[in-house]
Parts: sequence; structure tokens; C-alpha cells
Amino acid sequence: MKNKDILIGFIIGLLTTGLGSFIFMYFFTDYHFIAGIQILQSQGNLGKIITLGCVLTLGAFGVALKLNREKIAQGIVFSVIALAILTLVI
Repeated sequence: MKNKDILIGFIIGLLTTGLGSFIFMYFFTDYHFIAGIQILQSQGNLGKIITLGCVLTLGAFGVALKLNREKIAQGIVFSVIALAILTLVI
């Protein structure tokens, strides 16, 4: 059960980061989402967009802790670590 909660938290972290990136690109750029990702990747700015998208993950982390779901919160932290490593590679 604990590993399942960590996996759920990891997926929640990835989804909230994707949603945050989408919201940022929708409101603050003139690009559509898929075309914007391709353009920003060619410019070398995709890692910055992913990092800005992680802001929503803070809210998910806070909600998980408020609901006493420590293993889900741990999975969310793992997703942030994985995304940080991904932004270093991109």
C-alpha cells in the first residue's frame, strides 16, 4: 500500500507540473501549448517553463500533508526531484 501511495504522489506531482506549465504558457506566452514546447525547447528555455510549472506542486504537497498523506507527499517530492534532474539535462 505504501509503494502505491508513493506512485500516486509521483503521478500527482507530474500532472500538477504539466498543468502549471500549461497555465503559464497559456497566460504569459503567445504560443499554443504543443507548438510552444517545441519552440521553447529549440530556444533552450523548456527547463525554465518546467520549473515554473512546479509552483502548483507546492499546493498539492500542502494538501497531501494537510490530509495526513505523508507517503503521497513523499511521492510528490520525488517527482520534483526527478523534474529537477530533467531540467538539468534539457
